[in-house]
Amino acid sequence: MTRKRRNLIIVEIVLLVIACLFVYPFLLVVINSLKPYAEVMTDVIALPKAWEFENYKQVWQLMDYPKLFGNTLFVTVVSIAGIVLFGSMAAYKLVRTKSWLSTLLFFVCIAPMMLPFQSFMITLIKLSKNLHLMNSLPGLTFIYWGLGCPLAVFLFHGFIKSIPFELEESATIDGCSPYRTFFSIIFPIMKPVTATVVILNVMWIWNDFLLPLIMLNGNQATLQLAAYQFFGQYKSEWQFALAAVVLTTLPPVIFFLIMQKNIMKGMVAGAVKG
Repeated sequence: MTRKRRNLIIVEIVLLVIACLFVYPFLLVVINSLKPYAEVMTDVIALPKAWEFENYKQVWQLMDYPKLFGNTLFVTVVSIAGIVLFGSMAAYKLVRTKSWLSTLLFFVCIAPMMLPFQSFMITLIKLSKNLHLMNSLPGLTFIYWGLGCPLAVFLFHGFIKSIPFELEESATIDGCSPYRTFFSIIFPIMKPVTATVVILNVMWIWNDFLLPLIMLNGNQATLQLAAYQFFGQYKSEWQFALAAVVLTTLPPVIFFLIMQKNIMKGMVAGAVKG
């Protein structure tokens, strides 16, 4: 065995161990979601003595899963559509406008990425109340537009700098308006970085708990808030809570596994030139 092959095997073993460390907690959640309450409290690590698939049936009904799945899907899709649209258009304008003002505006746009949400949470909630955005799914998506655009602008900005300006000049000569040039020529080219923006924001918005908690009431809840209902003041129904966690996290996990190859492709593509 060559030295290179031996080193490769060692690296693969180390990565396998790291992967197991990350997968193990999720496996525990799945295993314990199939146990009755007594077994969950007795031995967390052991396999179920009797597989309680009834837990998922009860959670499906108690959560009103189809309705809340629709709420969560609506918030995620509309939020990402706005983030992609406004983020890409803003980045395009900032890149193609060569002035000190556009440079300043770019740094202003991405500066919120460095601010923790908790630092402006109270101000955001007061502003949302004044704008009548509370207890509203469209209002929640509007907030996500503002929180998600800084990262989107940053990624799109880096990618657009690698697109030759000659493409737009040719389109202008052929009579294309600025909007048609962007949507017909520039935006299709940005597919790799768009996929990256979509994937990152799906994982964030779908799994977000804090913002829906402070923005929505029970009638407009999302899946993440519904999973919290199994924890009360005097009792925690762990078997149902863990089943709810599995049902809530499974859709974005499946989406990520399907789309993960586009993340690094978009990151690398956005780092070329500029």
